[in-house]
Formats: sequence, structure tokens, C-alpha cells
Amino acid sequence: MPAADRMRAMRERRRTRGMREVRLNLPDARLEAVRRRVAEEVAVLNPDSELEALDWIEGVSEFDDRDEAR
Repeated sequence: MPAADRMRAMRERRRTRGMREVRLNLPDARLEAVRRRVAEEVAVLNPDSELEALDWIEGVSEFDDRDEAR
């Protein structure tokens, strides 16, 4: 069976199980230019704002103490 047919069959099996394929395009962190751009963006972050954001994420996270009991 050709690869395209195998992929089509796999996607159909996943769809019947209620799954949907999602594709993401992300910057390639292996590239020096990308790492440099990320470093420049991180360097200008306001630490107080970032702590506030992290606190909020932690507060609304589904991974709280209830999950540790499992």
C-alpha cells in the first residue's frame, strides 16, 4: 500500500475515534537566527509582568493539587 494511502487510512481511523489532525508551524530553534531573535525578545521582558503572568497561569492551571491524588 502506498504511503499516501496508509496516511489517509490512519487519518480516517483517528477521525472515527473523534480525533482531528492539527498541524503547527513553529520557529526552528536549531537555527542560530531564531535563537538570537528569541534571546533578544527575552532580554526586553519585564520580570514583574512575567511573574504576574506565571502566577495567573499557575492559578488557572488544571494541573493543581487534585491531580496529585491520582
